[in-house]
Amino acid sequence: MNLLPGWIDTIGSIAATLTTVAFVPQTLLTLRTRDVSGISLPMYLAFTLGIALWLVYGCLIGAWPVIIANAFTLLLAGTILAMKIWFEATGTD
Repeated sequence: MNLLPGWIDTIGSIAATLTTVAFVPQTLLTLRTRDVSGISLPMYLAFTLGIALWLVYGCLIGAWPVIIANAFTLLLAGTILAMKIWFEATGTD
């Protein structure tokens, strides 16, 4: 593509921001309601592992938009995953 490098980073940063921010409402809802019944444990395990690997990949290639977005997404997805495991183990669900 013949986009200026600044535009490429801008597009990547916007995409990273949107996909990361998308997890905030789910995380807050799950914290507030403690309802994890609609959350698939295998899906969140695979997703969280995938995000962790994206973070490692971003670190290896030095891509800051990838690193920052996946660090925050890992925190949010990891929080939901932890709540899913904890609430089901303690019978809170």
